[in-house]
Amino acid sequence: MKGLKKRKLAELPEKLFEHITGFVLALILIVAVLGAVVGYRYYSYTQDDPHYCASCHLMKDAYTAWQKGKHRDVICQTCHQLSMLEQNKLLTAYVLMSNKPLSQTHGREKPWKACRECHMNETTQGSLTLNKSFGHARHVFMQKVDCSVCHKGTVHDFHPNENACMECHKDKGVHGVGMEAFSCLKCHSFAEKTPSMVPKDRCVKCHTTVQRKGPMAGLLCHQCHKPHGRIKPGAESCLGQCHGNEASVGQHGLHMEKGLKCLDCHKAHSWVVGRERAKKLCSRCHSSKDPGLFVY
Repeated sequence: MKGLKKRKLAELPEKLFEHITGFVLALILIVAVLGAVVGYRYYSYTQDDPHYCASCHLMKDAYTAWQKGKHRDVICQTCHQLSMLEQNKLLTAYVLMSNKPLSQTHGREKPWKACRECHMNETTQGSLTLNKSFGHARHVFMQKVDCSVCHKGTVHDFHPNENACMECHKDKGVHGVGMEAFSCLKCHSFAEKTPSMVPKDRCVKCHTTVQRKGPMAGLLCHQCHKPHGRIKPGAESCLGQCHGNEASVGQHGLHMEKGLKCLDCHKAHSWVVGRERAKKLCSRCHSSKDPGLFVY
């Protein structure tokens, strides 16, 4: 009996160690599971939840602007991406430094790098071929202009900065009477595939009296009117670009030798003289004649 008791006493520490080991392993497993759950929730909260950004009182205005802006369906972290190192550095600095600002890039620099991931359709606007493009395509892909150069960088406001064009295109000022205050984007459309990115419809929205049918109605406005140069075309514009033959043929040539200019007889945008108008025009110098005979 005494030997049996001694053997049981000797085995007791071993059994106790086994129980403690099992408890410790179970505790480690529980801690690991809890740690994984808490870690995942922490990661999800910081990486996928806009409320994490709003938890900092410095972000109140930005958060409000985001809720009211066009990007309200895009979570903050899609554009404002922080690495785990940056994230914990920011958190530590916030705890230790309270409300003192901390230099960081995820707010001012990194968002611009994410634009193309969502706005690829916009950045390809104006692409014709690999070597020929206009608008967004030329600026983004060919000239490597960053989005932040042309778009505003105020809090969640990414409208085009209409003054940015003149930083590069200093020689493209508007000289037309009444158009001096126009910004570039009033006429130029980045989505158009015309060489100068000026769709005709933009002109006639303001210039409603311009005829849309008849001679030369198929031309683009800027083929005659040069907003960055001479807004009102002269006779040299007519003759130099399209009507060079008229200067030396028939009655046109004769009248031009006398010093008459194209616009002395032809009314802009209607162009055809017509019988009634010819009676008034011709009689200034000689008796009226059939305008149908004028071209011979």
